[in-house]
Amino acid sequence: MERILHDLRLSETVTPFGVGAVVDVLGESLIASDTSWWDTRSAPEISCQRLLARLDPGVLRQAPAHSGRAAKETAHLFYWRFPGWRFCERCTKLSQITGKSKGRWVNRCDCGGALVPMRYVAVCDKGSHIQDIPWFKWAHRGMDAGVTDAVRFCKAYKELKFVRSSQRGEGLSSLSVECNGCRRSRPLSALVGIESLHRDGVRCEGRQPWQDPSSDQICDHRLIAVQRGATSNYIAESLSALDIPEETLPSVARTEAIRSHELFWRMVADNGGPKSEMFAEMIAEEVGIPVEEVLRTASDEEDESGGAALLDLKDGEWAAFLKKLENGRDHGVGDFVVDGWAVASHSTWPQALTSRLGGVGQVRRVREVRALRGFRRYDAGAVFINADLGPKRKRKSVFPAIELFGEGIFLRFDEERLTEWERASEVRARADILMQRRRASQWAERLPVPEPRFVALHTIAHLLIRRLAFASGYASASLQERVYAHSDRPDRTAGILIYTAAGDAQGTLGGLVRLGEPDKLLPLLLAALSDADVCSNDPVCIESDRQGASSLNLSACHGCALVSETSCETANRLLDRQLVLGGANVPGLLDDVLDQARRIGG
Repeated sequence: MERILHDLRLSETVTPFGVGAVVDVLGESLIASDTSWWDTRSAPEISCQRLLARLDPGVLRQAPAHSGRAAKETAHLFYWRFPGWRFCERCTKLSQITGKSKGRWVNRCDCGGALVPMRYVAVCDKGSHIQDIPWFKWAHRGMDAGVTDAVRFCKAYKELKFVRSSQRGEGLSSLSVECNGCRRSRPLSALVGIESLHRDGVRCEGRQPWQDPSSDQICDHRLIAVQRGATSNYIAESLSALDIPEETLPSVARTEAIRSHELFWRMVADNGGPKSEMFAEMIAEEVGIPVEEVLRTASDEEDESGGAALLDLKDGEWAAFLKKLENGRDHGVGDFVVDGWAVASHSTWPQALTSRLGGVGQVRRVREVRALRGFRRYDAGAVFINADLGPKRKRKSVFPAIELFGEGIFLRFDEERLTEWERASEVRARADILMQRRRASQWAERLPVPEPRFVALHTIAHLLIRRLAFASGYASASLQERVYAHSDRPDRTAGILIYTAAGDAQGTLGGLVRLGEPDKLLPLLLAALSDADVCSNDPVCIESDRQGASSLNLSACHGCALVSETSCETANRLLDRQLVLGGANVPGLLDDVLDQARRIGG
């Protein structure tokens, strides 16, 4: 078959055209093979130890890249034709056969018409497999009276046609597959039921389209006919990390100090005996921490079967940002340069705002690495498919990755004021609405826990992105968020990072970082809050507690708080203006900021 040459952006090789994705290119329907098909000689390795530590043992590699026009010797990626069944737009013949012209295989029928991929494919509901629908077999099956012996044993394999007729009504009833051999005709409306393919005896092959058939591949899950371009056909799972010098969290430092004490292992060996408390008191006095924490560390040590778990990616990033904010002006070089600013209480700005900000960071340079772990199909609870399906005997898995360089703004919120606010029963009750809906949805369990601080800071990030799109010179789709908001950890986090990163360039132009100085950022934050104070969909929006996919947004819509889904960590979910600006019965985190600002402004 003649090769199809098509250029992709490097970022598109991770998503949306990553491993396992069905894509339309130049009128063709293709699917990306896994990384075991990559020529690693032309796929440069990307270094990011923080990210590799959270992945399975493997290596990060960037897809082959080139400048100029593609030629025969140019490094490239493999995309397989899928689905294989196509119909001729001129004679409507349905087949898997590719045309031939002057000795070369072409995507044209013998009659000269272009071959169009069939719009339906079969997806395994739990195994994450995808395959062609065997159209000849399907056309000659069914439970209706038209399935005679002549139809059942028909061998006219080259006589199928894909017919459209307005006389049969509209929708799928007007589309049918007909066999000229036995005159069997079956409408596509008989295809889309949950049990349709199962009743017709069509079984899952237990593999991806680019994998070789194998007798030991068995899948007992049900096949379901879906449209080729359905979003549920490909649920990618990617992971990103900022390339920063990972700092030790205060809680980890205290734990290490306890474990390194000469009396610690004697206390563990006593296993709650009479000497345990005496040892704990001696350790606590010398290290300078409460006795309860020493005993808790000893208890955790007894339950631990392996080494200490790796810090979460965001925990390490949070600790690194805190250190940068404390150091003020950053004279360092490298891929993580942040100037720290203290937000002083000044009469120009509302005290209600400055008292809630613990610091601001101008992120002058940051490197982000994104990697594709794998994907699922049809259902978020389906089997996870690794990005590398090749043999793993002596070879490390290859994960598609890309490195991006950019700039950003980091805001740290005051932990004491935030904790005081989220203790209010009205605030907890408001956030609990999202908590219950997250628990009720299987796929939503992958989202962060919507505790009050997360929902509030997440919404503030969205409001600020919308405002920065006017002032920074970047479109809102070019800005991204990273929310640090967890109260269920020894080291609580409360901050947001808004940054931009370019995958096809070595940096950005500074339009965002220049706005990170408090004298420039605070007016933008006030403007963002003012924009969200009244939504064009109010009062419907502000009074709503059921918006967005699976009702995972409260008072948030396209008129006030939503941004591009590619900019959001949770795809525009877990948002609520009331937890930021307040509502009829809910105190907002920043509900008195605008009133003070208007009084100061006169």
